[in-house]
Amino acid sequence: MKVELNRVDDAFHFEAKGASGIAVNIDAAENIGGHNAGARPMELLLMGLGGCTSIDLILILKKQRQPLEDLKLVIDGERVKIEGTEMSPFRKINIHFIFKGNLDKSKVEKAIALSMEKYCSATAQLASSAEITHSFEINA
Repeated sequence: MKVELNRVDDAFHFEAKGASGIAVNIDAAENIGGHNAGARPMELLLMGLGGCTSIDLILILKKQRQPLEDLKLVIDGERVKIEGTEMSPFRKINIHFIFKGNLDKSKVEKAIALSMEKYCSATAQLASSAEITHSFEINA
């Protein structure tokens, strides 16, 4: 996999593209000179995790013939500063799934477990450095 980042301005705004060719804007916070013209890099990590597991869940629930009407994720990441550095990696991440549809709770639980334990590469990538937990609700 390969991505390219191209600087857009004289500060921190970049346009990133991967194999899909779709542009993603990345920028820094205004308090350090950014222009708030894109997502922060650490936000993108959480968005990638959410996107990865969401794709899994939609595919799994479709195979289970579950009538998923909508899916929303709220992802909270807790960062901890590494002493002597400016690094603040995620140490805890919680994914709260909000499903809409007349879904079987046990099938939803199984789909989440399959994504978290077998399918989601982003989970595998982040799980070695952060504790990843999840919760869910179903709104019919």
